[in-house]
Amino acid sequence: MIKSELVERLAARNTHLYQRDVEQIVNAILDEITDAMARGDRVELRGFGAFSVKNRPARTGRNPRTGQKVAVTEKNVPFFKTGKEMRERLNDGVDHGEDDDED
Repeated sequence: MIKSELVERLAARNTHLYQRDVEQIVNAILDEITDAMARGDRVELRGFGAFSVKNRPARTGRNPRTGQKVAVTEKNVPFFKTGKEMRERLNDGVDHGEDDDED
């Protein structure tokens, strides 16, 4: 599903709202999540999951085409961990014993 499809579905389920308003709401939510992560904050949506930022240290990689060693710089990457309710829903209510420790 892409963002425009999400907006369409939400607008269809909430006929009292204009589609442009739903789009603004979706954009505002995503912007807030992005801004919080850019500050290094963790965003937790209970039952859905948590968005956080993980640091990947600098390392030596390889160019897959040539096999030549390449320096890969340190970077921060987004990370999403699903919530328990989502995992259960995706697995038909069966808990497969995943670790719920926070990273």
